[in-house]
Amino acid sequence: MTRYPRDMRGYGSKPPVAEWPGGAKVAVQFVLNYEEGGENCILHGDAASEAFLSDIAGAAMWPGQRHWNMESIYEYGARAGFWRLHRLFTGAGIPVTIYGVATALARSAEQVEAMKEAGWEIASHGLKWVEHKDMPEAEERAAIAEAIRLHTEVVGEPPRGWYTGRCSANTVRLTAETGQFDYISDTYDDDLPYWLELEDRDQLIIPYTLEANDMRFATAPGYITGEQFFTYLRDAFDVLYSEGQAGAPKMMTIGLHCRLIGRPGKLAGLKRFIDYIAEFEDVWTPRRIDVARHWAQHHPHKRWQRPSKMTREAFVARFGGIYEHSSWIADRAFDLELGPAHDSAIGLGNALARIFRSASDKDRLGVLLSHPDLAGKLAAARRLTAESTAEQASAGLDALTDAERETFSRLNAAYVVKFGFPFIIAVRDHDKPGILAAFERRLENDRDQEFAEACRQVERIAGLRLKDLLP
Repeated sequence: MTRYPRDMRGYGSKPPVAEWPGGAKVAVQFVLNYEEGGENCILHGDAASEAFLSDIAGAAMWPGQRHWNMESIYEYGARAGFWRLHRLFTGAGIPVTIYGVATALARSAEQVEAMKEAGWEIASHGLKWVEHKDMPEAEERAAIAEAIRLHTEVVGEPPRGWYTGRCSANTVRLTAETGQFDYISDTYDDDLPYWLELEDRDQLIIPYTLEANDMRFATAPGYITGEQFFTYLRDAFDVLYSEGQAGAPKMMTIGLHCRLIGRPGKLAGLKRFIDYIAEFEDVWTPRRIDVARHWAQHHPHKRWQRPSKMTREAFVARFGGIYEHSSWIADRAFDLELGPAHDSAIGLGNALARIFRSASDKDRLGVLLSHPDLAGKLAAARRLTAESTAEQASAGLDALTDAERETFSRLNAAYVVKFGFPFIIAVRDHDKPGILAAFERRLENDRDQEFAEACRQVERIAGLRLKDLLP
């Protein structure tokens, strides 16, 4: 593998400013998963009963049998939990996003009507609440298509958002290729939405959460009381709110399930949190579709040529001059395990530096010898590379007095005699006096010290050149 698909960089150290409506410091978004009636059950044609996310300790699937207790717990979510949550959110004036399993929605007409009357978004949570990890790609593609069809039939309009949850490695790609969704949420990798390039489609991803999530009432380690849930949500909110005050607003997602948080003792913690954030004026509580529309309007995607997706020819042509007259460095770097983390000046700079650092002393000396003297004969004859010309000009080395030119000539000659390669310094970091001071100081080094310093300066020059080309 020479191309690493996972994105370990994301927005890096400088995420975009969200610009939430009204100058909100944080967007708090509530998701209510509606899975009741879509879970594993032999009545639904499944091979065994459900075993996931219930109050039954140590639950296991019962092959070929109905699990009456499990079924009744899921039924509680539809019969009682949903309506308790409906009263809570409509009473607070907070719209939510429903992640609706299509077959569950089809078995809950009154709940669907209540969702629509409340103005809630009904996104798709797949066809059935089952595992997809071992599902053949063709089968999963067909299940996605059927989920969209059934959802549209039951709700009256197609879903604009998608979250499978128990997904496969193919899920995001398969849902994106439908062209159906304004956003997909089968990731947990950021506090902000982001765009994902999937062939010719730019797909908006709004990451979900498994930690600010009531599922922790049914897993270990998890929450035992509503107060614990409230405390966690409050602490997360406080951190994100303070980041928003500092100019970096984020999004906080809270995941809920009718059969879990819908129980009175658990719901008390959620209610306490809703009351808590109501004390803040600059908090936005949108549906996920509102977040998607905001992001598409304020942060539309712009494609650009990413190093990790270039052909070798294009890669070497673009970056072959980063190390002076040493395109072999870019050519070898192309064969590294490049990925999204290398589509930045720092990332690609590290990849190129790895090749330079691991090269033989002879090859590295060749790179040093490829650099011109400062304010030397090549500069006078206008035979420098465009990069070197601009760099020397940035420090005023293209406009020397006769005395300055004589000083540089003398120092260049003394340096080459002593070390066997030209004096190299990242001139963009210095002015003329600083360069001359470094010249005098480094002439006191021994050759090993100066070879190492020259190599460090070559890497610094490369890094600065990359910043002219990449984020």
